[in-house]
Amino acid sequence: MAKPGMADELRDAGILPIQYSRVACEYPGKTITFHVDSGSNPYYLAVVVEFEDGDGDLSAVELKEGPAEWRAMSQSWGAVWRLDSGSALDGPLSIQLTSQYSGRKLVANNVIPAGWKPGSTYRSFVNYS
Repeated sequence: MAKPGMADELRDAGILPIQYSRVACEYPGKTITFHVDSGSNPYYLAVVVEFEDGDGDLSAVELKEGPAEWRAMSQSWGAVWRLDSGSALDGPLSIQLTSQYSGRKLVANNVIPAGWKPGSTYRSFVNYS
């Protein structure tokens, strides 16, 4: 937005209109990964969802423990989704992702194994492309 030596001119410009546009991410050959936040424990799980291709802006993330029902996770910020479980989470854990734009759902079955560790990254076999 500024060229060297032009800082004063930029400061005096006032309010500048800025336009943003969404650009689809492209991660050819990659699958979605889930990085378990280092602050996670058996009663609180936070994951960073990485490498969603194309249609991957998420409107919902849900977690399932074994044959149990899907439980909605909350978006903390950015790509971080969390669940305050109220009881110890025992893997394997499956994660269901819902795309914001198309509503398309993807399921990463048993992506987080039993004995999961905070700070670990687990790769799925799914992606939006």
